[in-house]
Amino acid sequence: MLTNPVFISVIVLTVLSLARVHVIFALIVAAAVAGMMASLSLSETLSIFLGGMGGMAETALSYILLGVFAAMIGHSNITTMLINKLLSVKKMNKFMLLLMIAGLTCLSGNLIPVHIAFIPILIPPLLLFFNHLRIDRRAVASALTFGLKMPYILIPAGYGLIFHGILVSEISASGMAVTMSQVPIAMAIPAVGMFVGLFIAIFISYRKPRDYTPDELEEKPFGMFKPSTQMASETEKQRLQIRDYITLFAIVTALASQIISQSLVIGAMVGIVIMFAGRIVTIKEGEEVVQEGIKLMGAIAFVMLLASGYATVLKDTGAVTELVESVEGYFSYGKFAGAALLLLIGLIVTMGIGTSFGTVPILAAIFVPICIMMDFSVLATIALIGTAGALGDAGSPASDSTLGPTAGLNADGKHNHIWDTCVPTFLHYNIPLFIFGIVAALVL
Repeated sequence: MLTNPVFISVIVLTVLSLARVHVIFALIVAAAVAGMMASLSLSETLSIFLGGMGGMAETALSYILLGVFAAMIGHSNITTMLINKLLSVKKMNKFMLLLMIAGLTCLSGNLIPVHIAFIPILIPPLLLFFNHLRIDRRAVASALTFGLKMPYILIPAGYGLIFHGILVSEISASGMAVTMSQVPIAMAIPAVGMFVGLFIAIFISYRKPRDYTPDELEEKPFGMFKPSTQMASETEKQRLQIRDYITLFAIVTALASQIISQSLVIGAMVGIVIMFAGRIVTIKEGEEVVQEGIKLMGAIAFVMLLASGYATVLKDTGAVTELVESVEGYFSYGKFAGAALLLLIGLIVTMGIGTSFGTVPILAAIFVPICIMMDFSVLATIALIGTAGALGDAGSPASDSTLGPTAGLNADGKHNHIWDTCVPTFLHYNIPLFIFGIVAALVL
């Protein structure tokens, strides 16, 4: 196991990231290491890497389009009204605010199909408010990652519908008949672990006040908003106008289109077309809005492309299968040891690939025969594979669940991607998921 290409390359990726090397360079180096450990030449590794980047082309395009859609929403009055409402509440409890952020984020993947694109729109203008309440931004990052991750694990809608569909199709293709209705039941116990991690982060780990120096915060524009004390003290009640109703209609229609077509690209395009047709954004403003959307989500989309290339290198080397084979002797020690090993393998693989959705197909073909051999039930198998895929998504430097929160919280340059987002979310979500995943495998 210690000489396995997946294991070594993930260690390299983790060490480089902790050393503050940018995730783009860390992914490229880790892919090169994985290729060399699998006896591939550098040119062969690069060829596989570049060829594999296309695997996330649709996801990258959807993020860009969702970024443009989010930028258009930012041009409407809705976001400003929400921000001003929050800034006007002088006595809001910071714990209540953090739970509210976690709840609102849950909607971004299930009800309002903008996923992480809303974070660079909503969060930067609130940084002054966070500073006023002396909130530790690691708690905010934990709340955001919870909202991005927990719903798709448990709820079969939006991104959750996609994740559950992948679980059902891949497990069924590997020789075990499962249904969509079984997935929420199987993933309920791991989801409880996510709630435990959230409450520990908010009420224990990061409850102490933390001060951030205010230099440049008043002057630096965030997205399409510039925070100011004038916004915070604004008391005039705002009412929804026709353009706001058009924006709400665009959001609802985009969600419906996404669900019907099962495509984020189509959903985002429908929303964008309605925003143009309703003149929320004029054709003349179109170029500026598109640039703003690319600025919001372009870097994240590119990292996702690189992560796909890295995942392809890991898959094509056959190293994941070798990783399982290297520990298969320990499966004879019983279900507890088997469940722990399967989840550990899932953690290692997903930390490198950075996406639960891309990990499940890799793991299902290997894990299903092992689960059948060890006499795990159907629900236990779903829980193991679903949790193994989800493990590492929180905490991975290349995951949208960590890249998104950093995009918003680091608008003033005072929030580090690795130490303030990845490390806290890794500790508070992967450990509970690991424990509750084992519990689920043993009791279901």
